[in-house]
Amino acid sequence: MTRLLRYFLLTTLLAFTVSSVSAQQSSTIRGQHKVKKKETIFGISREYGLTIEELVKANPEMNVPGYELKKGMILNIPFSKDSLEAMAKREAAAKQVSVVKKAPVPVDVRNREIRLGIMLPLHNINGDGRRMTEYYRGVLMACDSLKKQGLSIDVHAWNTPEDGNINKVLEDPAAAKCDLIIGPLYSKQMDALSAFVTKHDIRLVIPFSINAPQLTTNRNIFQVYQSPTEQNDVIIARYLERFKNYHTVVIDCNDSTSKKGIFTFGLRRQMEQRGLDVVVTNLKTTEGNFSKAFSWTKPNVVILNTGRSQELGVAFSKIDGLKAKSPELDITMFGYTEWLLYTRTYLENFYKYNTYIPSVFYYNPLSAGTQHFERKYRQNFRSDMQNTLPRFAITGFDHAFFFLKGLHKYGKSFNGADGMFGYPPVQTPLKFERYGNGGLRNKTMMFIHYQPEHTVETIKF
Repeated sequence: MTRLLRYFLLTTLLAFTVSSVSAQQSSTIRGQHKVKKKETIFGISREYGLTIEELVKANPEMNVPGYELKKGMILNIPFSKDSLEAMAKREAAAKQVSVVKKAPVPVDVRNREIRLGIMLPLHNINGDGRRMTEYYRGVLMACDSLKKQGLSIDVHAWNTPEDGNINKVLEDPAAAKCDLIIGPLYSKQMDALSAFVTKHDIRLVIPFSINAPQLTTNRNIFQVYQSPTEQNDVIIARYLERFKNYHTVVIDCNDSTSKKGIFTFGLRRQMEQRGLDVVVTNLKTTEGNFSKAFSWTKPNVVILNTGRSQELGVAFSKIDGLKAKSPELDITMFGYTEWLLYTRTYLENFYKYNTYIPSVFYYNPLSAGTQHFERKYRQNFRSDMQNTLPRFAITGFDHAFFFLKGLHKYGKSFNGADGMFGYPPVQTPLKFERYGNGGLRNKTMMFIHYQPEHTVETIKF
């Protein structure tokens, strides 16, 4: 019994050894050769480009003493050493290629649908929500227009109210797939959103004026509105260029709530440094003293230190009285963006006094583009836009059209610079410049010029 067990184990071990050798050999054998009459080991080796050692290794029985090659024998023909090395190189290269193929190459945004995310307060609870809902409707109208031009756009929208948790929104997998996000409306949501767009290489458009210090370091951010201080600096510089040969009259309107004194003080300081004519008078002064503030030899520009409608009406009445007595006086008015709200009341005065109003937008209800947009909005949403300036739906349309068309044409290299493509905005022109090593800021500024011949000119800078 013991001897039988030893025989069984030995047989099994030999079988395992033979099978292992066979398996090992099978990976190196390329075929078989049937021996013909008078063939030799040397001749067969040479025929297949092998050494005698390689042929013998593939056929171990050749090592048996007295071995003779006979007609009809079947020999294993191995791969040569050079062939095995070449095969190993090809296999390694194939593995490397397969690894590369496993890593998907991102498709350029110009060759696929653009994924747009909207992160704004989209609700009907308060004014912010209603205004941003209207803005979002304009974005959808822009997407519809662009789709008719052949663009494919996938839109995702998230309601991000002031008391909402922006981090919860950013957990949505769809957010990380966006190419462009428009938002937020609130400064306290900027930290999380700025870090998120950096991590996922997403372009972020801040559509309205908020405090966003992240702009100084984050190159993915586009900020549409400049700060009031920066706007004042631009307006003053343009004013000094256009009205350097004018006599400036600043009217103190006794409005303790006004913040326009920052502008008028800065302007006066710049003018005095350049030796330009500037005089300050008061809205409540007598007609005699009021007239002394004006020049009879130079054209005059009048600036109020308030943007309120009531004081503007009083100023127009006072200037009307002055012109009635001295019609030869050349008087131009220079105002504030708020004055665009008063066109129904003061439009004729704007024309009469050759009025200039600085602004970053211009809503022109008489233009064909505006009227077409208003008709489409009414058809789509069964309501009119809110009576605000700017019109939020048109702002949303202009923003979305500008950035989506830019991404489609230039991919993620789009930087919003002037002249990258010709888009005539309905209301809101855009022109971006890099802010140091950080993001991009809109540098557009216009003077809306109401001319005496009852035409309106937009002077863009």
